[in-house]
Amino acid sequence: MGKSIIQQARGKGGPTYQVRKKAFIYTIKYPSISGEAHIDRIFHSAAHSAPLLKLNLNNKISYIPAFTGSFVGQKIIVGNETPKEGDISFLKSIPLGSKIYNLERNPGDGGKMIRTSGSFATLVKKEKSSAIILMPNKNEITLNDNCRATLGVIAGDGRLLKPFVTAGKKHYKMKARNKLWPRTSAVKVNAVDHPFGSGRGKRIKSKIAVRNAPPGKKVGHLRPRRTGRKK
Repeated sequence: MGKSIIQQARGKGGPTYQVRKKAFIYTIKYPSISGEAHIDRIFHSAAHSAPLLKLNLNNKISYIPAFTGSFVGQKIIVGNETPKEGDISFLKSIPLGSKIYNLERNPGDGGKMIRTSGSFATLVKKEKSSAIILMPNKNEITLNDNCRATLGVIAGDGRLLKPFVTAGKKHYKMKARNKLWPRTSAVKVNAVDHPFGSGRGKRIKSKIAVRNAPPGKKVGHLRPRRTGRKK
């Protein structure tokens, strides 16, 4: 009897692939009002790779990733027209060439991009009502200039410098995060685990998946518009 392959099993929410609810206690978002906020606390969150700042603005609490050089008691300005490092401001008010993080995709969504430790984007150009951002992968994106961002570089940039050294440490790291590890190639597994599996001829079977098929049926394939050599 066959069983669900990995892609199908991960979507069922079973004990092996369940979400760690305690890791998502803190929601990253910007304060809804402008003014002077101060940092009440810098702490570690299990759901985030960077430390978080607890901001207090008129007794309203919000959380954002910490920037390099931040400290408890520091005052930052939300909505500053002439922002400095650590301030939260609109893209239209941020100087060109500034390093920024925790960018909003749409004005008011609280920050969705550039939130991992040590990362930052660069504001490279401003147009009529938009701003062009150079992302860490060297791609450029265009955002509304009313989107907000934080000036600076996210703290914790040394996180990836220390090697795991042993497979045991990597095992417990991945186990704590409920990650599937170690990963193996599809052709090495059993036939019941994957369409490419079994040892009879290491030939990966070519197929075209239906566009609306579930992940377990697509098995990593994307629906192509056409196949074969273009004539």
